[in-house]
Amino acid sequence: MFYKPADGHGLPHNPFNAIVTPRPIGWISTRGAGGQNNLAPYSFFNAVAYVPPQVMFASTGAKADRDGTKDSVSNIRETGVFCVNVVEYAMRDVMNASSGDLPREVDEFDHAGIDQTPCLEIDCARVSNAPAALECRMTQIVKIEGAHNYVVFGEVVGVHLRDDTIVDGRFDVTTFSPLSRMGYRDYTHVKDVFELKRPGE
Repeated sequence: MFYKPADGHGLPHNPFNAIVTPRPIGWISTRGAGGQNNLAPYSFFNAVAYVPPQVMFASTGAKADRDGTKDSVSNIRETGVFCVNVVEYAMRDVMNASSGDLPREVDEFDHAGIDQTPCLEIDCARVSNAPAALECRMTQIVKIEGAHNYVVFGEVVGVHLRDDTIVDGRFDVTTFSPLSRMGYRDYTHVKDVFELKRPGE
């Protein structure tokens, strides 16, 4: 089949999210200027550069109390910082509990029973037992097509790695099985890895 998104797909469910998969999940923790913590997962997330290390995530919805966006973007506008927490398979349920459309004054760490630890380089909390966490300073927020679509870019200024994830000097994702987003309500997790050398290596 072929369809133009502007004309609709004619299927019971939108296939777009199921095409671009699997997608890593950025579990974004922020703190507003008034000190209120927020924690929310975003599957439009990825690393985008090595030097300096940089990441991005996109927010595509809005809350009535947040002027056309969500808590995460609003907090980052106020403070200029955020932390990306890596989600392991074992944390799937508490991650999901933090994804609800909660009032801005609700702390998702408390709501979902997630332990938090202060970041070291930025004024923000992180998920205490996450396999990895990236402390970031926002470099730009870009408005893209669509009423509530924003892409947030950040430079990674601090990296936390849980001790058990380091095996023979490498960060080994098979020690924790990272969770990934598929289409619809589907998820998957990494259990096996294999290596491919580039031509000429």
